[in-house]
Amino acid sequence: MLILALFFALTHQSKALGIYKKLIYTSLTSDTTKPISRLLKDTTKLPSRKDTIPGKRDSIPAKRDTSLKKGIDTTLNRIDSLNQVTTDTFSLRLSKDTLDAPVNYEAEDSAVILAQEKKVILYGKTKTTYKDVTLTAPKVELNQATGEVTAFNDKDSLGQVLTRAKFAQGDNQFESDTISFNFKTQKGLTRNTFTKQDEMFVHGETIKKVNANTLFIKRGDFTTCNLDEPHFAFRTNKMKVVNNKVAITGPVHPEFEGVPVPIYLPFGFYPLSRGRHSGFLPPQFVTNEEFGLGLEGLGYYKVLNDYYDVTLRGNIYSYGGWSASLIPTYRVRYRFSGAMNLSLQSTKFNFKGDPDYSKFNTFMINWSHSVDSKARPGTSFSANVNAGSTRYNELLPNNALRNFQNQLSSSIAYSKSWAGKPYNLTLSANHNQNNATRLVNLILPDAGFTVNTLYPFQRKEAVGAPKWYEKLGIGYNGTARNQVSFYDTALSGKQLLDTLLAGASHRIPINLSLPSLGPLLVAPFVSYEEQWMMRQGTLKFDPVEQDIDTAFTKGFYTDRRMSFGVSLNTNIYGTYNFKNSKVKAIRHVIRPTFSFNYSPSFSGRYFDSLPYTDSSGIKHRIDYSKLAVGGNIYSGYSNVEFGGISFGFDNSLEMKLRPKKGSSDSTDRKVRLIDGFGFSSNYNFLADSLKLGDFNLYLRSTLFDKVNLTATANLTPYKTDSVGQRLNQYYFGDGHFQPGRFTAGSISLSTSFKSKPRDPDKAQETVNTGRPINDPMLLGDQQRLQEYMRRNPSEFVDFNIPWDISIDFAANFASVPLPNYTGFRTQFNATTSLRSSFSLTPKWNFTTNGYFNFQSMKVEAVSMSINRDMHCWQMSIGIQKGLYSSFSISINPKSSLLQDLRINRTRTFSNF
Repeated sequence: MLILALFFALTHQSKALGIYKKLIYTSLTSDTTKPISRLLKDTTKLPSRKDTIPGKRDSIPAKRDTSLKKGIDTTLNRIDSLNQVTTDTFSLRLSKDTLDAPVNYEAEDSAVILAQEKKVILYGKTKTTYKDVTLTAPKVELNQATGEVTAFNDKDSLGQVLTRAKFAQGDNQFESDTISFNFKTQKGLTRNTFTKQDEMFVHGETIKKVNANTLFIKRGDFTTCNLDEPHFAFRTNKMKVVNNKVAITGPVHPEFEGVPVPIYLPFGFYPLSRGRHSGFLPPQFVTNEEFGLGLEGLGYYKVLNDYYDVTLRGNIYSYGGWSASLIPTYRVRYRFSGAMNLSLQSTKFNFKGDPDYSKFNTFMINWSHSVDSKARPGTSFSANVNAGSTRYNELLPNNALRNFQNQLSSSIAYSKSWAGKPYNLTLSANHNQNNATRLVNLILPDAGFTVNTLYPFQRKEAVGAPKWYEKLGIGYNGTARNQVSFYDTALSGKQLLDTLLAGASHRIPINLSLPSLGPLLVAPFVSYEEQWMMRQGTLKFDPVEQDIDTAFTKGFYTDRRMSFGVSLNTNIYGTYNFKNSKVKAIRHVIRPTFSFNYSPSFSGRYFDSLPYTDSSGIKHRIDYSKLAVGGNIYSGYSNVEFGGISFGFDNSLEMKLRPKKGSSDSTDRKVRLIDGFGFSSNYNFLADSLKLGDFNLYLRSTLFDKVNLTATANLTPYKTDSVGQRLNQYYFGDGHFQPGRFTAGSISLSTSFKSKPRDPDKAQETVNTGRPINDPMLLGDQQRLQEYMRRNPSEFVDFNIPWDISIDFAANFASVPLPNYTGFRTQFNATTSLRSSFSLTPKWNFTTNGYFNFQSMKVEAVSMSINRDMHCWQMSIGIQKGLYSSFSISINPKSSLLQDLRINRTRTFSNF
């Protein structure tokens, strides 16, 4: 448009001179971006070619020419008169080569207009835009005649490129030494071009752009390394790229550090589109001392539709062993999502005929399912299934964590609540198994029905203050359960029927909320409970074997309990202030609870005693509950009539710190020292002995916002005889204070310490990309990613963190009776796990994982890895010791696009 305006100006040189100067001056001095079409507004009304010198007055009147027909000459209508002047008009017709949109431009240095050639040349940080096309370069040349724009780079005196020309159209962006682009045809040609397609960096000597999305490249290379001189690349003579869809090449070969590798592929096909793609999953070669040579991870991924996909993977070994897993996943946004893993494993140790030859067939089923709460309000369904052969985890190679995972559990639950009604229904199926003892328990079905508290005396239309009796509430809680138990080594239908147990429990609470009495909250209550069971047991002493046997009797048995009482609750606050200290105050909160209750006993018929004399002539007596010995789901109630008090004290401790001197934040900082600690117990005034109940102690704290501490304990105040039976004697009754004997307890500690990142910007990116997923549809994907990260920790090393340490410790003990009821024994378990990551340099990282069992005083599992950051590649050397010991070394690109392009060497040894 600018060139067109100049063309008309040259044909009217005399009158257009002022406008022409104005046009050039405006384009050179303007600091803002202007469309060229605006500059042409001053040239749309140019005078026709005529002598503009004023004519002399003609004294002879002009005669009217009657030969001219009306309408023939409408351009000039000349009438000579003393009071009239000549009027010139001009009509502009746009040429065919005019663009259909304005071209905006700006130049920091200058703009040169070549009117004869219809060209405009821009210098110095230019920017040219046309529709969705943006072109920036040190120098740009626009040709009005052809509609072509050409951009050039900038070089120094030595010929080194200082600034490249940059082109952007939608998602298609690249940098070049020279860019030629035609606005009309949308085609272009570039020289020495660099562009990025998803995670791939592409360089081409010559690139031809045929439309907005398609490129043809001559003599190009592509890589995932973002350096100007990449560490590795794949070189090809011909390449076609469809933006965000696919890249296709001719014969291609790799280069490392500019050195060609004599490995050629006849063609290349590289998906660039985002989202899921079907395709083969490459395996890795391994060596296992027990299984032989093998290929692991061979499989195929298939996208069925937008909601479903399936993955098939398999491992095969030279000794004949194999394993296969079918993993379907599904997700319908705002409705439900889930994934299933069906795994079969045929493990063969050594060759057939070898004395140490053995074969095991195992399986594992994993299923997770979740429903969006908004899909069907009031109804929910969830599943978390982990079940299979008890030896499946033990026979997994190269997975030390799974090898020692002996506890598996599953739950499938459905719940329903009725809108506007106080009813809730829950149906579930549960499973748990111990891989060490091979015992499997199935609870199917497990039904629960709840009626929320109803207030039968409450008025429908409340007027004034409510009466005390209107706050009388009644509810209901009921459960019904079936259970079978079996050992997977001796599974049979008869065994399932013999171990079938069924039971139910009912509870009807009645409570009343009374007005507070000053700081005291008073709440009377009444509760009725009942349990249904299907068998009872009787103990018998065998004098020959000196053992106690149990005889079972099937039937329908009910046990019930009722309690009455009133509870009192309050809070007590105490604060200690400091004057000259960083600590401003310490606050202590005590929450005492007391309840007076009475509970008669209806269970006397189910209690019995067994007197016997052991081989040493010592007489013993065992008091027991027939329902508890029967191994029912519910064990019945106590035979002790209770009339007394229940009491407890809960405490919390927090500290307030003054702001640091010179800090801009003037607010005090609160620190919770102890979240909760206390105890609970009871005292029965109606009991003839053992009136004081056991003390249940607990402690919860987050020390220094770093250490998570949880501890529980059970303390009995009574002494015991030689076989562990309680005596009616207190520990603190012998003139010295001893609170009692701990019969059970547990403690768990967990903490982690991490250094500051080397590069805070990269750390912020990690935080943003690693934020918790709130969408319930994506939680399954997050769990599967976390599982993959646990199996392959070396692929997720953060070199930006100099050091990172995590420690977990757990211990528990319990006093349990011996199988023959001749005494008690203490079971103790304690484990600790340690994870550490240490960067000796910004490029070298050492990672360790350890699992220590204090019961066996052995390191059950340990793994170590050395990781090297090679910019676009990563190397990892790993050592693992557990049921299987292994050594591995792998080198792989960091980019997810080439995650399967890895060099791997793994050897595994058995420690059986």
